[in-house]
Amino acid sequence: MDRRDLLRAAAALPLLRAALPDEAFAQTYPARNITMIVPFPAGGQADLAARPVAMALERILGKPVIVDNRAGGGGGSVGNAAAARAEPDGYTLLMTLSSLAVLPEADRLFERPVAYEVSQFMPIARVLADPTLLAVPASAPWKTAQDFVEDAKKRPGQITYGSSGPYGTLHVAMEMFAANADIKLLHVPFRGAGPALTALLSGTVQAIAAAPGTLKPQVDDGKLRVLGNSGAKRIASFPDVPTFQELGYKDVEMYIWAGLFAQRSLPAPIASRLREAMAQVMTSPDVLRAFDTSGSLVAYQDAPAFSEFVADDSKRLIAAVKKIGKVE
Repeated sequence: MDRRDLLRAAAALPLLRAALPDEAFAQTYPARNITMIVPFPAGGQADLAARPVAMALERILGKPVIVDNRAGGGGGSVGNAAAARAEPDGYTLLMTLSSLAVLPEADRLFERPVAYEVSQFMPIARVLADPTLLAVPASAPWKTAQDFVEDAKKRPGQITYGSSGPYGTLHVAMEMFAANADIKLLHVPFRGAGPALTALLSGTVQAIAAAPGTLKPQVDDGKLRVLGNSGAKRIASFPDVPTFQELGYKDVEMYIWAGLFAQRSLPAPIASRLREAMAQVMTSPDVLRAFDTSGSLVAYQDAPAFSEFVADDSKRLIAAVKKIGKVE
């Protein structure tokens, strides 16, 4: 087949899709490469989740699954919006974080055009769900969360912290802690958790709230110290780190989950194929090993349970954003 034949075949694909019933079209799925958008740079929780999942999906589906790190817009809004606008054919998926529901609310708060709505997405599977952890350089003077709070009260607005962008999960987590501890910190937003972590390691910022898998290699290398856990329980990868609730901050509970989404109007047979594939992915020894090595335990949920989880978690996060109000 020469180049002109290829171009003609490509041009005919949308017409073929329209002419075939969903079931018939799904039988050929996937017929080409799949793109998995990650709306953050490499090195963060969404990227950590996406790469082993993409490799396992590729083996199961028989076609390449290409991770596309499409950062920008603060908190992942550019990549989320790109996935929302994509053709609902199963060839553009989204691996994103809990900030998915927060960002449209932040747009409304600032009276900006809303980049996308959560209702445009179909949850396929939850992959990870970790509490955020408060981390500081190992060289920092704070040995405990109480040390951190006492210093922050003496120097309001002077201790800097990095985040993945305004109203992203890491920003909301740190502001939730600051509000409960009655301290004021200086927010320095970056384009993702990876760059924020780099800034912490280089001394550009002094603290970060991030996922265990993002922090564990640096803690193991003696570069960072973890002071607190925003979950309701301690976690196996950091068993000696107390929860903020243990420390008396009763309203601090925040998780950074990662999940796979498609477009709301994705044909049901293709959605079923993806759900079946993800059920296999989340029992893959390679995926389990990758997550265990990073310090993040698998927190798999199939679409029905994940949809309910997203709805409940979104209500809590949106309430937190409204409480935080307009901050830069």
